Amino acid sequence: MADAPSPGSLPTLDDLRREIDRIDAGMHEFLMERGRIIDTLIQVKKTQASGSAFRPGREASQMRVLAERHKGTLPFDTVESIWRIIVSTFTYVQAPYAVHADISGGDAPMRDTCRFHFGFTVPYMPHDSAKAVIDAVAHSAGDLGVFRAEPGRAAGAWWTALAGPDRPKIIARLPFVERPQHPAGMPVYCISKPIEDAAVRDIVLYALGVERWREGLQPALARMGASVESSAGDDSGLNLLVAAPGSVTLDALMAAMAGLGVGVFDIREIGSHAARFRLPT
Repeated sequence: MADAPSPGSLPTLDDLRREIDRIDAGMHEFLMERGRIIDTLIQVKKTQASGSAFRPGREASQMRVLAERHKGTLPFDTVESIWRIIVSTFTYVQAPYAVHADISGGDAPMRDTCRFHFGFTVPYMPHDSAKAVIDAVAHSAGDLGVFRAEPGRAAGAWWTALAGPDRPKIIARLPFVERPQHPAGMPVYCISKPIEDAAVRDIVLYALGVERWREGLQPALARMGASVESSAGDDSGLNLLVAAPGSVTLDALMAAMAGLGVGVFDIREIGSHAARFRLPT
């Protein structure tokens, strides 16, 4: 076993503090350099007045790389938060946007989630209903909307308002990296105006209208890797929010429903997002 270093061979506190100052200055310089690149990117892409700066697939891929590469004493929570703020803020610099949040389930957890993922520079706009959030995004130049994505019965089938070619669509599910005791672990869906050129289709979401619930529906979907994420009834029947792998076709979903004798009166795609990634232990 190697001998422990002698006290005389250790750096002094002043030496270590100078190293920390050097690293801090370097990080600041890298951020400013990133800003200069973004200035050029704006000129090239002309995105100042559009939502085309959003790249949810790229963001999810980058976060996965960070999670797989990370090691050391610094908690990954801190790395994730810093990275999310950097990306969200520079996206805001490219094309200013606000985040509209449905706080009908409580403002505090939603506010914490939005601040963790988008920082404090991006405006946070709370609304008392999902409809208000969807309307705000639909009438904006390029804003985002955020809803709880916890499985179960929802307070109204808000997702049906996303059906249609020109309606806002789900583009992400946050957090990208899942783990126990996540500081902003409440799962949320993020919507924007359609951004087909940047959408990631690991998981595709459907607004599925059926006459009524059938036993065996969830197992039948599970065999395809799909699931019912939320449900809400209305006068026409039962509205389901269904998540399915991008490899599952609409015809396959319809065949599964027909095999159970489920009467489908509507099925439309309402967005997609990256597959969930669990932090390695």
